[in-house]
Amino acid sequence: MPPVKSAAKTSNRTTSNPARGRSAAPSLWLWLGLALLVMVADQLSKTLVVGRFALGDSLTITSYFNLVRAHNAGAAFSFLADAAGWQRWFFVGLGAVASAFIVWMLRRHPGERLFCLAISLVMGGAVGNVVDRLLHGHVIDFLQFHWAFLAPLFPGGYFPSFNIADAAITGGAMGLILDELLRVRRSR
Repeated sequence: MPPVKSAAKTSNRTTSNPARGRSAAPSLWLWLGLALLVMVADQLSKTLVVGRFALGDSLTITSYFNLVRAHNAGAAFSFLADAAGWQRWFFVGLGAVASAFIVWMLRRHPGERLFCLAISLVMGGAVGNVVDRLLHGHVIDFLQFHWAFLAPLFPGGYFPSFNIADAAITGGAMGLILDELLRVRRSR
């Protein structure tokens, strides 16, 4: 007869796990500090790019990587970039709502370190891009990778330019996927 799983061992994000004491969980301030660190690194790097490059300038670093200065009024892959300007405020509002939700999630699940790390990265990146939209009306991108194998998907094999905030959001999304895979594996 197979062993019966205890209800205390299975965990989902709709209920808190009583086995995890609050004293063992990192503080909310640690996760907010990480998000702030991401946002500050993002803004500092963009300030350096704006001070060094004119719009459209490019500096070749390697055969597959350039530093550039590009502006994106839209979202990922310039989604809605050609809209009439309303998208600026839409993305600012979306970033604010997402950040509030993330803070709520951080408070609700303080002991789930990978989950909290991932959503802190997402929040730091989202706030970094919101700051750009508020200050400039667009997001400043500057990291540009290009490989020949990307040519069927992107003109000349140039992946769309991005920034540290975008990289943090992507890393956070990957962390969320990994966290969910590990959670499902633990529940078996």
